[in-house]
Amino acid sequence: MDTPLEIAFHNMDSSSALEARVRERADKLHRFFRHINSCRVVVEVPHRSPSQASRAYHVRIEVRVPDRELVVSRDPGSAEAHLDSYLAVRDAFDAMERQLEHHSQKVRGDVKTLAGPLQGRVLRLFSDYGFIATTDGREIYFHKNAVVDPRFEDLSPDTPVELAVAEAESPAGPQASTVRAIGALTLRDEPTGRG
Repeated sequence: MDTPLEIAFHNMDSSSALEARVRERADKLHRFFRHINSCRVVVEVPHRSPSQASRAYHVRIEVRVPDRELVVSRDPGSAEAHLDSYLAVRDAFDAMERQLEHHSQKVRGDVKTLAGPLQGRVLRLFSDYGFIATTDGREIYFHKNAVVDPRFEDLSPDTPVELAVAEAESPAGPQASTVRAIGALTLRDEPTGRG
């Protein structure tokens, strides 16, 4: 890395063992893409009321490569998800490795061209926004105004959707500019002509 790894803990005590795990996983990112400029990892416990005993962890990883920033943001989701900080870190780094591998394939020209729009499933919904897990391994934010069919209120987790992504739309990473519910996910690849 061109700049040293940054690790931050928010709303929780820092842990030398967890920091060592983050450093170990960050050191292995070069296997998926050779030139990483920087990596920043934030592990936090979102603010909760004192009555909530469970402490689900949120992990955000920002990796800068030439001409691009890749972001993984793993929200806790359900009350049972990511109660173990090590599992939350593992899942976030697994997702970042998939993004780096996909980016490396695109740079080399090894990626198949999609014949249609990007697809995915609604991962989580909040009052006026949500997240989609895409078929290419990314987690994409969308606002309710991006939903064109049906209404935002008619979506539910696991709803299959197709989406258009605006890469530079948000400082927090890619965001869906259009989201449309579909009947089912389909695999629509065209060969790139490579053998």
